[in-house]
Amino acid sequence: MFTKSVFSVAILGVCLVACAQPENASTPSQPTPVAKPEPPAPSRPIGDLPAPVPAEVTVQIGQAQAGQTVEVAVGQRFAVSLVGTPTAGYVWDPIEMPAFLTRAGEAGGNTTTAQSQPGFTGGNHWEVFLFAPTARGEGDLTLVKRRPWQSSEPPVDTFTVRIVAR
Repeated sequence: MFTKSVFSVAILGVCLVACAQPENASTPSQPTPVAKPEPPAPSRPIGDLPAPVPAEVTVQIGQAQAGQTVEVAVGQRFAVSLVGTPTAGYVWDPIEMPAFLTRAGEAGGNTTTAQSQPGFTGGNHWEVFLFAPTARGEGDLTLVKRRPWQSSEPPVDTFTVRIVAR
């Protein structure tokens, strides 16, 4: 038993000496950098996913139309597609709507292909609001982006478009 213990201690000592760095070494050895392989090119660029829009919608309004006038026909559904961050609580909400418009539904979806990958969390998302004019008219449609529970705080963003229904 004594011999076995002495042998184990001797082996441990040899390992410690072999792994120890020499005293005269002035700098620690640097690991050799390993080149990482490039990921395969995606079949679709990551990002830039279009907003999901139901088939019956023929007029799409987005951030580029902010402050502009958009004409639609009475009874013609149209969509307002904006990017929100619902995972952080920032969502769009229509706060001003002309009397001749009615809400006609909502949709939403990813803004990047990466959001479809397992384990992906957070990020921006499309928020799509559907409207339909019930009569002729002209007026501003305004949506604000904020956390609903912070209604006394100013919105972080505002979107307004003038709608003309003919």
